[in-house]
Amino acid sequence: MTANTIESPLPVDPKTSTWPIPEVAFSHPPNPQDYAALELDLGVVRTWLVEFLFHEIRRRRGFERVVVGLSGGVDSSLTAALCTEALGPKAVSGFLLPYRTSSDASREHALHLAEILGIETRTIEITAAVDGYLDSFEPDASEHRRGNVAARQRMIVLFDQAYKLGALPVGTGNKSERLLGYYTWHADDSPPINPLGDLFKSQVWALARELGVPDEIINKPATADLIQGQTDEGDLGISYTEADLILHHLLSGRSNEGLVEVGFDPPKVELVCERLEQTHWKRHLPTVAMLSATAIGEWYLRPVDY
Repeated sequence: MTANTIESPLPVDPKTSTWPIPEVAFSHPPNPQDYAALELDLGVVRTWLVEFLFHEIRRRRGFERVVVGLSGGVDSSLTAALCTEALGPKAVSGFLLPYRTSSDASREHALHLAEILGIETRTIEITAAVDGYLDSFEPDASEHRRGNVAARQRMIVLFDQAYKLGALPVGTGNKSERLLGYYTWHADDSPPINPLGDLFKSQVWALARELGVPDEIINKPATADLIQGQTDEGDLGISYTEADLILHHLLSGRSNEGLVEVGFDPPKVELVCERLEQTHWKRHLPTVAMLSATAIGEWYLRPVDY
């Protein structure tokens, strides 16, 4: 699934905020027009992600099959393509999980991708499940609340179908969405395996072309397809390409002031920094109140967990 609707971020007190981090020393200033920093050796990345999926799913976890939610977007298409290359088409099941506002084009793109890959698909309409709750108990829910409920309902279906098939759900969230907090918590981020989580959106587009994902999927505006007319970049107020470059430099140790000084657009740098700070909580497991030296995830970690 592609990124979904925005949940209300927690307020940030600028007096106590830890962002931005102190500027570190660099030999050359960043160029706002230079996107070469985001370029990858696509052949190496492709090989690594295919090996990652094979070893993580088959050898470490002992699953023979996977399920992927197919939205018709580039993220789920790339994930399905990588899983097919890693495990073979018979081991990949694609699930189309439309809501009543989902577009026909999304369905057509998902089915076209599945046909190219040779994977089986099943369509399960989630409208009755979502509206059964909201119309009966929360008829005044906003569009974004409905979007969040729909996103979580998709994961309920995906995990249930995975259990039925003895398969492992594979996630589709990319690094840009995760850093900007543009996804529904405990929905899109739920699957235990995610091959795209360390790829910026612009890198997802490039790798999708490398794997032969159709241009009509790669080139269309990114959307959760839960609210009519909604697009990711429209909600975010910045293009993924611009956000990716700013995020790259921030994560490399640049300060927001330093980026503005060399020509990055101040409002866009501020927007990215604020989203990065305000959504930090979404990138972690629930915070556990520690009562012992063996609190799971807080203190006790097996070697593989480090």
